[in-house]
Amino acid sequence: MTKTDKLLLQLYKQYRHELTSPVILPSVIKATSSSSSSNKSRFGFALQLHCLALKSGSNSYPIVSNALISMYAKFSCIPSVTKLFDTMLLRDVVSWNSILNSHILHAHFSKAFALLQRMSYSHYFPPNPQLTASFISVCARLRYFSFAKSLHALLIVADHNPECQQEHHNPSASVFLSTSLVHFYFTCHDSSMAFRVFDRMEIKNEVSWTAMVSGCAANLDDHAAFHCVRAMQTHGFEPNRVTLLSMLPASARGYVRYGKEIHGYAFRRGLHSDHHFSASLIDMYCKSRSGIALARHIFDASEVKDVVMWSSIIWTYARNGAGFEAIRLFMQMPEEGITPNFVTLLALITACTSLTSLKHGSRVHAYIIKRGFYSHTCIGNALIDMYSKCGFLVDSDRIFREMSSKDSVSWSSLIGGYGLHGYGWKALSLFHEMQDKELQPDAITLLSVLSACRHAGLVEEGQKIFEIAKKDSKLLKIEHYACYIDLLGKSGKTEAALDVLRTLPMKPSPRIWSSLMTACKIDGRLEIAEMLANQLITSEPLNAANYTLVSTVYAESGNWGGVEEVRRLMRTQGMSKCCGVSRIAVGT
Repeated sequence: MTKTDKLLLQLYKQYRHELTSPVILPSVIKATSSSSSSNKSRFGFALQLHCLALKSGSNSYPIVSNALISMYAKFSCIPSVTKLFDTMLLRDVVSWNSILNSHILHAHFSKAFALLQRMSYSHYFPPNPQLTASFISVCARLRYFSFAKSLHALLIVADHNPECQQEHHNPSASVFLSTSLVHFYFTCHDSSMAFRVFDRMEIKNEVSWTAMVSGCAANLDDHAAFHCVRAMQTHGFEPNRVTLLSMLPASARGYVRYGKEIHGYAFRRGLHSDHHFSASLIDMYCKSRSGIALARHIFDASEVKDVVMWSSIIWTYARNGAGFEAIRLFMQMPEEGITPNFVTLLALITACTSLTSLKHGSRVHAYIIKRGFYSHTCIGNALIDMYSKCGFLVDSDRIFREMSSKDSVSWSSLIGGYGLHGYGWKALSLFHEMQDKELQPDAITLLSVLSACRHAGLVEEGQKIFEIAKKDSKLLKIEHYACYIDLLGKSGKTEAALDVLRTLPMKPSPRIWSSLMTACKIDGRLEIAEMLANQLITSEPLNAANYTLVSTVYAESGNWGGVEEVRRLMRTQGMSKCCGVSRIAVGT
């Protein structure tokens, strides 16, 4: 409560019998409810003011009733708010806005929308743009999409109704309201509608442009996001910190060159010292193998390093095959006074998995138990994967059985682990156990069980699972077809594999061409293998392993001219045959 409000209440209490006019009462009522803390004494005084308004007849004035509505709303007495509004003889636009604001603030969205519908039949519709925008933002946050869309429809109708009273600027053209609509439509993944609202805005500002950029990036439309940034600058608006932060995830998805431009732009604007921005830059660079050195440079140059930044740099090394450096950085964290969180530990488990190091993995497991992170489902899933890839399936199974909460990733990890080591029947048993528990397998689970059938040579079982999955067209991706074709090819069913290729509902991947070519080579169908070889080179021209595989096909068919041509192409592009590497851990 401000000093002015306190003084006003003191004066009123001294001269209360003389100050009962409808001009003074609203100010006193407002002062009573101005404090953020609602105590019983002030609420009692508020009730006295309401009684005084009733006794003096001041409640018949909308200005007094509106003040009472706001007062009861601040004291969270919503039934009193509703009753007071319903008994008002005269209502104005402030009355409607007050009752709507009360319901929105207290999350009574059904009642708020019912009031909006009632209001739409009056000449006071629509409410002020700030209130409407607030309602739409809340709907977006709580995913009440139908409410917000219905409100937008009412606003459009009101715009074309000449009888509607428009005390404020046209709300559909209001920057504040339109920006909320843009954000809402991106939230419900309706990008085309977001663009329509944005294009019809008479006035655009920095916030509305940023909403477009962040919305496109959040919906993975990276090309549109970068186009919006360029258009934003063309229209005289410079990207701000929020705009740049929203662009960094898009840059990490294959647009690292643009990410470097954003980095340079931010450096020139002095944002390089911004802690949050630095952490986002590290995250962007960590997703690009060529950006590891830059990510480390930003990390080392940062004056303040919190657990988020440490986790990001550890993820950088874990994802890019530098597991030992990730472990070394983790061991530095206690020295810097930083306590790892479960994200850090996930990165560390990933590092141990990439190294297939049981020695380090078991130590991390012990640390997780000691620190109480064992209850996290994602931690359990990562441990299952780590032990499986290290060949310790008994430990993977034990962790799986001990988990209090399992998701589809838990099942997929264990199924994939058994499949990887050739235990196809055990993987199938787990898959059927999952189905018996009425858990719906997702695309990853399906790929895990098909891979298990492929490793174990369980052709008939794999065919049954694939045919059942085909009934759900949304479940099957190109990876499933590639795995299934490889299963058929390795089992000598080359013609069946070619039939799958002929009916493939999507563009074949390099892995499909490679699997079929190998199958045809083994089956002695060298003419078809040579045709597939050309498709493989065309689909993935920069992969040296493909050229090596094609060369062996040509050699087996006696096409030495083809072999020489493949070698010439490799020399022209500066490629050489990749040597295989294996590694064992000593003393574990």
